[in-house]
Amino acid sequence: MLFSKILIDWYLQNKRDLPWRNTQNPYHIWLSEIMLQQTRVNQGMPFYLKFVDAFPTVFDLANASEEQVLKLWQGLGYYSRARNLHFTAKEIAFKNNGIFPNSYITLQQLKGVGDYTAAAIASFSYNEVIPVVDGNVFRVLARIFDIKSDIAASRTKKEFFELSQSLISQQQPALYNQAIMEFGALQCVPQNPNCEICVMNHL
Repeated sequence: MLFSKILIDWYLQNKRDLPWRNTQNPYHIWLSEIMLQQTRVNQGMPFYLKFVDAFPTVFDLANASEEQVLKLWQGLGYYSRARNLHFTAKEIAFKNNGIFPNSYITLQQLKGVGDYTAAAIASFSYNEVIPVVDGNVFRVLARIFDIKSDIAASRTKKEFFELSQSLISQQQPALYNQAIMEFGALQCVPQNPNCEICVMNHL
């Protein structure tokens, strides 16, 4: 589809080099996704690097004390994220022999992992054809496809998910998901986007 091709081509030319994009390791991707909830990339990056250095594997994180985890988390806020992270690390390490669930459906069963995070891990780690729909994606699709639906309504979330499913690249789902989120973060920004240079004008 033309939309996904334009998006992926743009992404390959404009993407930021972020450490969690250079791996398919579900532990690292899960860690980055939890940390970046309600947190900007430039704020979360140093914390991500500190965590990976201190806890290179899910076993290291599981064996750490809650005090150690919270100390490293200090400054990121929303401390329930850190507690859920630690709880889930122990579940995966001790009950699942360090093996992460490998599908969108099974990932949703982890504590602290909602629809968006489950889709992100399933896509980026396992290349599952599942759309990742966050605030950036809502904004991009609403503008390009002129959708005026109330974003707070549950039916709207379903509408965007179904639209995303119809647009996602079947061959390169992870690349497509990275591309649309990056497009929202860098080009189709919330305030004063530069629409004159938008590649989607060719759509």
